[in-house]
Amino acid sequence: MRGTHPFDRKVEEMKPSKSEINWVIMDYLVSEGYPGAAEKFAQETNLPSPVDNESIRERVQIRNAINRGRIEEAIEMINEIDYEILDKNHHLHFHLLQLQLIEIIRTILAKPGGNPVANDFHPAIKFATEQLAPRAPTDPKYLQALERTMALMIFPADKMTKEFKQLLDVKLRQQVAADVNCAILESKGERSEARIRQLVKARAWAEQEARAAKVDLPVLTSLALGPDESMDGDAMVS
Repeated sequence: MRGTHPFDRKVEEMKPSKSEINWVIMDYLVSEGYPGAAEKFAQETNLPSPVDNESIRERVQIRNAINRGRIEEAIEMINEIDYEILDKNHHLHFHLLQLQLIEIIRTILAKPGGNPVANDFHPAIKFATEQLAPRAPTDPKYLQALERTMALMIFPADKMTKEFKQLLDVKLRQQVAADVNCAILESKGERSEARIRQLVKARAWAEQEARAAKVDLPVLTSLALGPDESMDGDAMVS
């Protein structure tokens, strides 16, 4: 029964107001790029409408392009917003190029008939040689990431280990799209993460500390909010 556990009573004592909850929800919708939902929620709660809907829509277009595997298109749109985003964030730029290589390989592996031959991978090899290989010597992690990605052309799908299968998991697109969204927000001087994500991380830390101290806690509901919690391990070397 609710309220029988001391933890439940503490929650009730610290329960936020409805207006505070509404602000957190609005912040999430704006930060994560849901302009239509943000507008409707503003009308229903009498909160101010998002000021810069065009900026939100730009982030949505980029997110959609990445989630559909159109990485080159996404890179072009990012550069149109601010070319310094990728010029300054070499790590993110490399991840986008790595994902673009993965998409090229994915297309080759998905060709009718299966069992691609060496010549089929020429576009992937050319892209890796021109776009990724020159960056690999600048960081050992880049070289490792490139080697793992190129290995997708060697192992048959039924012989791939988990770490290679993760590179072909479409959840990886969501992970990179989330990183891009954060980078765009930062470039505009805005918070790169919705407040609710910070609260979820704080809750997870507090729960971990409490359990380590043998504090009696009820089983808490998972609040996974996005791709950062959906992949098992780090598919792309960071």
